[in-house]
Amino acid sequence: MHSINTLTPQNSALCLIDHQPWVAFPINSISPEHLTNNVLALAKAAKALEIPTILTTINGENGPLRDPLLQGIGALWPDTLPIDRTNTNAWSDPAFVSAVEKTGRKKLVMAGLWTEVCLAQTAISALAAGYEVFFVSDASGGLSPEAHERACQRMIQAGAVPMTWFATAAEWCPDNTAPEYQRMYPITLAHGGGVGWAVEYIMANLPQTGDRA
Repeated sequence: MHSINTLTPQNSALCLIDHQPWVAFPINSISPEHLTNNVLALAKAAKALEIPTILTTINGENGPLRDPLLQGIGALWPDTLPIDRTNTNAWSDPAFVSAVEKTGRKKLVMAGLWTEVCLAQTAISALAAGYEVFFVSDASGGLSPEAHERACQRMIQAGAVPMTWFATAAEWCPDNTAPEYQRMYPITLAHGGGVGWAVEYIMANLPQTGDRA
């Protein structure tokens, strides 16, 4: 049976915008530990489910010093060079727009730094271009809690849909009898907090090799 969820691995693409160490330094709307945990979980879910993913940086290579993607993200796509920009709005970069168009997907899941600058500008521009945008608020961060919240409100008012990383992953892979569902177990164990205990329980009750049918 086909999923009736709004987001599926077949209809959406992930855009990770500027998750870089230098950009992340002044984030104050979420702790470094939670931000790192959540964006890596989101990225790993997309990778496990083979969802097209677009990686971007701002002044990652064009500035006086390199500011690459967070190591955990880069390690998932070692052969992919992020689209590096000088404009805070990724939609202003033809390379980014072209990468989105090449996915053939009209539903864009976005997370980025800073929420109120690069993420909001890009999300609102994508909406204006006719795309559906779902922003992952807990894999994004702003300069202050208020800056983050105001940016989320602004995107919602423009038509974007707020999500969390776990809600996104669960919507991408809702059927616990599907073959790909077990690909999500390691991600939940590593990044799901208390939900990892539920996965431990499920895994303890899976049929073991040699068990009788």
